[in-house]
Amino acid sequence: MKRYLLFAVLSVLSLCTYAQKYACVDTDYILSNVPEYKQAQKELEEVSLQWQKEIEVKFQAVDKLYKAFQAEAVLLPNDLKTQKENEIIAAEKEAKNLQKQRFGSEGDLAKKRSELIKPIQDRIYNAIEKVAQEKNYSVVFDKSSGATILYVDGKTDISDLVLAELGYKVNSSKR
Repeated sequence: MKRYLLFAVLSVLSLCTYAQKYACVDTDYILSNVPEYKQAQKELEEVSLQWQKEIEVKFQAVDKLYKAFQAEAVLLPNDLKTQKENEIIAAEKEAKNLQKQRFGSEGDLAKKRSELIKPIQDRIYNAIEKVAQEKNYSVVFDKSSGATILYVDGKTDISDLVLAELGYKVNSSKR
């Protein structure tokens, strides 16, 4: 009896899965064929190199201060030594802050990347969604980055049902 029940459940599940249409895209391929993306990447690279040089100059200045301090440290009184050490520490901190400001996770480069690349990505994702809807695809996978789901038809999303089953209130207006 258990075998028949299991067979029936598996049959129903396979029919449900069979009724769904799936597709995939290669976003790397798409991006490589978008001239605006190539231009944005080039601009980001140029800005990044410029900022990297700016930071290298700051760290070279710190290194120069440190070497000068080492050369004259023996001759300096303690209060002047402390002052010079504090200057070196401040200069190093300034260089590290600039590095974080330019290349940190929320730094200038990340903002510039978002400014240049996000509109292009949005256009691509909107096109994916439009094609998926026109061709009646329920799910679209991105094959260039593993199994990233780019579009899911709202009809196939049972997240609210699962939350309700778990006893949580569902506010589907937020989705």
